[in-house]
Amino acid sequence: MTDITEISANRSFGGWHRQYEFDSAALNSRTRFAVFLPPQASESHKVPVLYWLSGLTCTDENMMQKAGAHRVAAELGIAIVAPDTSPRGEGVADADQYDLGQGAGFYLNATQAPWNAHYQMERFVVEELPALIEAHFPVSDVRAISGHSMGGHGALVLAMRHPGRYQSVSAFSPISHPVAVPWGQQAFQAYLGDDQTAWRQYDASELMRASGPEQHRPTLVSQGLADGFLETQLQPEHLEQAAQESGYPLTLERHADYDHSYYFIASFIEQHLRFHKEVLDAR
Repeated sequence: MTDITEISANRSFGGWHRQYEFDSAALNSRTRFAVFLPPQASESHKVPVLYWLSGLTCTDENMMQKAGAHRVAAELGIAIVAPDTSPRGEGVADADQYDLGQGAGFYLNATQAPWNAHYQMERFVVEELPALIEAHFPVSDVRAISGHSMGGHGALVLAMRHPGRYQSVSAFSPISHPVAVPWGQQAFQAYLGDDQTAWRQYDASELMRASGPEQHRPTLVSQGLADGFLETQLQPEHLEQAAQESGYPLTLERHADYDHSYYFIASFIEQHLRFHKEVLDAR
């Protein structure tokens, strides 16, 4: 069993919010994650888990401190696990910009040097982290996934690439069609190289358009219409079109006056958690 080191522990709504770090084999570096365990969690009652993927420049702390999710998660009996957004540390490749390198892992497995030595975020999120969580904490292998912005992209893509791993999916303000926008093009060029066939394997709209029933999972997406990145980086209309073409079970909600911040997430996180709870209970 992989050793983990506790960094902090805080009582919250009858449960516990805890931060840990460990040496990740997938990321080839030391990494941090946070877990909220609701009061229902015990060795005799293992609870389902929502994996939360954060956006550019974020860490595990954004979700846990700003979203206001603990109260509802405690009521519903859902654990929340939030990893960091990329590998970090000395010797980990980086770029002198906020949207590439450390803090900007894009939840894929990089194939290009120097990124491929550490940037194996897909393998970390889908395989290594759940195995560690299920070994150390009173949680089940019933999983949901969600995220914001780059993390919303990650949640949608990983759910479709690994449909057996997750029962439900949601996203706030996801990068919906990364092959067509600057954030995605820059990251994919660096991490995956010139082959745009590889890019499309990490594009939620492309995957949704080509999806079959075996990849379909109940999916909720929330988008603020006052989001400054809406037209240039997010483009949820592509996701909507792809779902219509393939029959994918997508609910896309647009909210007037809401922006890209955690004020938006905090306003609708309860709806997302209750959405996941309903699906998880019905499995």
